[in-house]
Amino acid sequence: MKLLAARYDRSVAREELLDPAARQRRSDLSKDLNYLLVGSDQRPGASGDDQRSDTILIVHVPAGMRQAYLISVPRDLLVTIPATGGWGGGRDKINAAYEHGGGGEGGARLLSATLSRLTGLRFDGAALVDFAGFRTVIDLLGGVRMCVDTPVRSIHTGASFQPGCQQMDGAQALDYVRQRYGLPGGDYDRQRHQQQLLRAMLDRAGQTNLRGDPVKLDRVIRAAGASLTVDTNGVPLDDLVLALRALPAESLRGVQLPSYPQTIDGVSYVLLDGAGDGLFAAVRDGRATQWAAANPRWITRL
Repeated sequence: MKLLAARYDRSVAREELLDPAARQRRSDLSKDLNYLLVGSDQRPGASGDDQRSDTILIVHVPAGMRQAYLISVPRDLLVTIPATGGWGGGRDKINAAYEHGGGGEGGARLLSATLSRLTGLRFDGAALVDFAGFRTVIDLLGGVRMCVDTPVRSIHTGASFQPGCQQMDGAQALDYVRQRYGLPGGDYDRQRHQQQLLRAMLDRAGQTNLRGDPVKLDRVIRAAGASLTVDTNGVPLDDLVLALRALPAESLRGVQLPSYPQTIDGVSYVLLDGAGDGLFAAVRDGRATQWAAANPRWITRL
């Protein structure tokens, strides 16, 4: 496994993705861990005006690494974004932080600073994920099993997704988890579906005999590495991979950030409610498991 992790380590790009004010300085993995996961359909450094992040996840792993909470941050959450470069600072949707920071590494740093200010958390590492690139990974794994709970038609491709559990290839899975229009919960449903996709990919990787097929394993590792830019905060990537590998797949929990939609001056936003502040306090104080037990409406078993 060490050899595989080392090969994976060489295939992943490294950058400083965390703002200094958002970085938790440590060199071991023995305490509660918080990672920032930023997903976009554009690779870091891509040109174009639309550099907003499509997915923002805080991955909280309590000490002992027996559970993990995937906390989805709504893309329309109204926050205060600190000043940087050509951005003077001010209130905006949180996914605009990535754009105001210039996308890529700069965008991730401004987003991390924004989230740290909002939550009071410092991060142990971060990753930029090119979800379009993950299409290849899913296809190499032979597709993933996704359970559609509500019929929805893609606004991007026109594809129709009907209720029921079904095998999806990379293009289908990524198309499905991008949808929010026409769903009862809108963007909240989209967040939950993205959490389910991450679980489905982990399940499929565990079911596939990659070790018995070194050629396929090498392709999967290279495709995954090409889709990631990471900041491991000084911890060797192979140590991190080995530690997180011990997490049982059934221990994953999806967390919807307690919040509600609000239209302000004709613009749709999402506002944090009091339970959201309680969630962040619980994560800071090592009480995430207790908070989840007391607030089941915001928790999804993945």
